Amino acid sequence: MQPLAGDEPTTVGPYRLLGRLGSGGMGRVYLGRSAGGRSVAVKIVHPHFALDEEFRARFRREVQAARRVGGAWTASVLDADPDAPVPWVATAYAAGPSLTAAVTDGGPLPAHTVRALGAGLAEALTAVHELGLVHRDVKPSNVLLTLDGPLLIDFGIARATDGTASLTSSGVSIGSPGYMSPEQILGKGATGAADVFSLGAVLAYAANGAPPFPGDSSAALLYKVVHEEPELGSLSGELREVAEACLAKEPERRPGPAEVARRLAPEGTARLVAGGWLPGALVERVSRSAVEVLNLEAAEAVPAVVPAPWPVTGPVEFSTPSVAGEFGPPPTVPPAVVPEPTVPPAVVPEPTVPPAVVPEPRDAAPAAEGTPETLGKPGKVSVSVAATAVPGADGRGRRVSCTVALAVAAALAVVTVGVGFLVQPFLRADGGTDSDAGATAKSPSASASSPAGDGKIPAAYLGTWEGSATALSGNLPIGTFRVTVEQASVGQELGRLRQTDQLGGVCTDILRLRSVTAARIVASSTGAKGNHDGCDPATNTVYLTPSHGDLVYTSNSSAEGNPVAVMSKTGD
Repeated sequence: MQPLAGDEPTTVGPYRLLGRLGSGGMGRVYLGRSAGGRSVAVKIVHPHFALDEEFRARFRREVQAARRVGGAWTASVLDADPDAPVPWVATAYAAGPSLTAAVTDGGPLPAHTVRALGAGLAEALTAVHELGLVHRDVKPSNVLLTLDGPLLIDFGIARATDGTASLTSSGVSIGSPGYMSPEQILGKGATGAADVFSLGAVLAYAANGAPPFPGDSSAALLYKVVHEEPELGSLSGELREVAEACLAKEPERRPGPAEVARRLAPEGTARLVAGGWLPGALVERVSRSAVEVLNLEAAEAVPAVVPAPWPVTGPVEFSTPSVAGEFGPPPTVPPAVVPEPTVPPAVVPEPTVPPAVVPEPRDAAPAAEGTPETLGKPGKVSVSVAATAVPGADGRGRRVSCTVALAVAAALAVVTVGVGFLVQPFLRADGGTDSDAGATAKSPSASASSPAGDGKIPAAYLGTWEGSATALSGNLPIGTFRVTVEQASVGQELGRLRQTDQLGGVCTDILRLRSVTAARIVASSTGAKGNHDGCDPATNTVYLTPSHGDLVYTSNSSAEGNPVAVMSKTGD
């Protein structure tokens, strides 16, 4: 979850937006809250789709169909406005990573988790097919892992874009080749059996940490799906038998989703989930996501600025002129002028959390990019089991202790989730960042230092580091960076940087040592073979600089928006 930028809406329809959950080629997803306090995921499509009348018609039909879908293992569509200047849809929200993100970060899931996952998805598809609907895009990024069980998401936006003029012009591709059925690839249409094929591929991915049809290009993937047998790896026993049956090339040979559910969970998925279905690391991750929601609630207690609503009808106002131009002139009502807040301590009434410090407004001046000393750290608040809160050392924000994470997650697990589509994050080169990057590269005083005595990497650098990253001078959150620095000599590979965006997309860069001092590592960074098309394949210069116990990553890659990440040692 990322804070709202200055040019993003603070309300959409009746929902107040609290933060950005993700973004991509089709739109953005926000965490919102209704007037009654219900958390929702609000998906807003990109403006160029809004200009396409064919898209609007498809979007309207898909939303109407999605409203009919219900059940324990699907995310309910709560509200939508296909006729708004920028169409949007709201679904129920629950904390939990996508299957893609969970496997990318933690590797294959244990067998009991895969069994519950498959049973829950099969029951969800049974409910969908009974309504005469076909999902058509079952894949790991459209599956969320919550404490209450798996959730199948993404009814609406992806299929609404299928066949529109905007689809062709934007270059966005619908569906994932490695999870599409052979009949879909051959243009024979999709029935419920296509969803079952995709379910089998998802099970193989969850169990092995890799898709059953690996390949370096879409063409290779499509060929393998149609002509080759799946690679099922460590799958064994009944799980393997179910996956093999689902992945049959001929639709008529595949079992129905109800049969799959019965084979994996004869007493129902709810029984499997009730005893605890996620491994400990994922339980902790879901708990942290739930805590994030509470942090936003605390920030809402004393708003720093007066919200500027996004109108449901009439022109839509954007701060970016090129976007505003697509919808005509902005509303004539002048924006409210709000004086700069002094950010006094908030007084929270009993019996809620005791007094906490209000976070600074999101439009406060950012710290200088690329300078470790000025990259401010978030404030910390320790919370005991009794939920006592105190401000951090710099008086900003708060963080809830893991001692209450499970209790918080359990309290929030009653809601369901709505983050649907996984697409590449859309980054552009910013004309003003190239020179900035050059200045950043030359600024550290350590650049004039002599290399380490033997050319080896000092021990303080070695180990695994992970932290949040931003681009475009800190204005665009781009996910999480993770690198394991290993001993290397000049010219050798010192580690691989894994960049995971908010929706689970992964780019891997190979880092090779150029020079090293006690104060800074200079390395070349080249995109690894097998990265998706949204990753930068070029070779760039990156810098790893120690700062107050953290490791600051900076890059001169203008194609990636000159990313900066402050990473902490994980202890792995």
